[in-house]
Amino acid sequence: MLDGENCPISNSIRTFRAADLISMTIEPLIDAPLVVQAHVVTVVPAFVLGAWLLLFSRKGSRWHRTLGVVFLALIVITAVISLFIHRRTPESALFGMSSTHLFVPFVLFASWRAIDGALKGNITQHQRWVMGLFFGALVINGVNNIFFLPGITHDVFFE
Repeated sequence: MLDGENCPISNSIRTFRAADLISMTIEPLIDAPLVVQAHVVTVVPAFVLGAWLLLFSRKGSRWHRTLGVVFLALIVITAVISLFIHRRTPESALFGMSSTHLFVPFVLFASWRAIDGALKGNITQHQRWVMGLFFGALVINGVNNIFFLPGITHDVFFE
């Protein structure tokens, strides 16, 4: 009969820590070029602000409109900055662009359509384009960069 001290299952459970799942380090980000750091400085607040605007803000209020302008500015700046990041595929035939750069024209077009909808009072159009921006450019692209593509973002979470 196995007691608690000699049981291999209880020993492995006892030594397991949540930190063993993900060992995050910001060293790859600290060592990254300034353009990558600028990208992170704009994308992280865009994600947090976008999540708050979608989930918690009172739609149409002064704060929603003001913070919405800040969100769109951050996401457009993030997209433009990404055009100068060529670390993943520096020898690409497309000027060093990777598949992630396909989101840049989408962000620019979707931002224009979101603003257009808001200014014309077409709230359905505005909501659809903002949700597309948030989930397409931030969530889907973020998950892709964190889990599936090699690079600094992946290294921060899994190195």
